[in-house]
Amino acid sequence: MHVDKDFIRRVATNARLELSEKEIEKFVSQFKEILDAFSKLDELNTKDVEIQIQPVELKNALREDTICPSLSQEDALSNTQHKKDGYFKGPRAL
Repeated sequence: MHVDKDFIRRVATNARLELSEKEIEKFVSQFKEILDAFSKLDELNTKDVEIQIQPVELKNALREDTICPSLSQEDALSNTQHKKDGYFKGPRAL
């Protein structure tokens, strides 16, 4: 792909950016470096490589929903001074 000042101006216009001439000159070289890096990737032989959509295999991280013994309401509230009508009392929300 040919990268020049006009190309950078079009990209900047599409992105609604206002660039100075100094910035445009800087971006020309940076765009060329980026496109060169991607062109090197295009040269790789990927014929026998399986397509990977997710780099790390996803597994179900959820546990089984089983009933376990838990604290009674009295035990849960026994160590707090901030309770009202059988519930924890929190700060007032506006």
